[in-house]
Amino acid sequence: MTAESPAATRPRNRKQLIVDAAGRVFSERGYHAASMEEIATTVGITAAALYRHFPNKYALFAECANVMADRLVAAVDEVPAEAALADLLAAVTRVTVAHRASGGVYRWEARYLERGDRRVLKAKFTHVVERVTEVVRREHPLPGEHLRAAAALGAIASITMHRTSIAPRRAEDLLLASALRVVATSPAVPVDRARPVELPVLPVPRTRRAEILAAAVPLFERDGFATVTNGRIAEAAGLVPSTLYRHFPGKADILAAACLQAAGLLAQSVEQNLHGVAGPHDAVVALAATYVAYSFEHTALTSVADAELAGLPADLQRPLAVAQREHIAIWEQQLRLVRPDLDPRQARALVHAGFGVVVEAGRRLRWQDTPDHRAAVTALVVGALGLPASGAGPVPGGDHDGRAGR
Repeated sequence: MTAESPAATRPRNRKQLIVDAAGRVFSERGYHAASMEEIATTVGITAAALYRHFPNKYALFAECANVMADRLVAAVDEVPAEAALADLLAAVTRVTVAHRASGGVYRWEARYLERGDRRVLKAKFTHVVERVTEVVRREHPLPGEHLRAAAALGAIASITMHRTSIAPRRAEDLLLASALRVVATSPAVPVDRARPVELPVLPVPRTRRAEILAAAVPLFERDGFATVTNGRIAEAAGLVPSTLYRHFPGKADILAAACLQAAGLLAQSVEQNLHGVAGPHDAVVALAATYVAYSFEHTALTSVADAELAGLPADLQRPLAVAQREHIAIWEQQLRLVRPDLDPRQARALVHAGFGVVVEAGRRLRWQDTPDHRAAVTALVVGALGLPASGAGPVPGGDHDGRAGR
């Protein structure tokens, strides 16, 4: 028996299979932690075969980021200009959910693109936001249409940033309904019964270990973990590099400690602001206001934790994953008391949608920390979760109001 020729066995869509597999690996492990060999193994080919399609890892990475952006552009452009907002957001939601495993590339990892490639990618997403904004302005002529459009897209995109198991159709319905509520929420109307938020003060670094963390976090946030060297961290802290190793075995340990610091501050904030709340509705509002305030006040810490966690070794990720689960469990418990129509998976996915609103709305506002910005984003998060501002019960239609136009 003779072996089949490579031409006879090679799939015609191999390049697309490579891009899809690479997107999943980059999203899960981060750009620098992923390798061409790992991607080739995922596809079921040799590294040499992979290099026949892409000359290097960067070329493959840039292709992955642009493919997802192109899918979203195509999705909004295929919807007629006169179509309803539900139809437009449904198209975005279908594409995002269908490519959930690889969508994280453009949200966090795109910062590793070269400047020209980043500019091209930004233009594509600007097009998507503008297309949504046009229809938002037409159907919901309220203040802040660009902010509401970006926040709604953040709610949809949140599905790419967590692993909660939920059927694709249920995820589509949930996220679409959440996004539609966001665009219908006025960010100029403060959430009723939202109390002033008090956050614990970030301690002044008084130890060498604390000084190293304080120096490392801004570098990680600005340049990305992989590109920051121990030498640069030491220089920023006013130390010699050898001093770092007396406090941290390696750079990954510094990152893990920074993420744990972020998780600890958030946990303290939640405990402080949930004290004395009147009931589950007020608890969810307090959670939303606290998370928003924390995200604006500690932008560098939160962005580092969100963007770099996937690149940590498994043993360093575990305590961080536990802290995240504990935080989300508080949200889930209180949200389901207010919205008994949600099962645990739906509640968790909806909480992540609220986080997605904060990320994209915060970026849109350039993380300028003002009381008005905090109030506006809190209102959008509460809208995303399906809570009325007054606490009278879930909004009409719950998470089924997004099915129109399907």
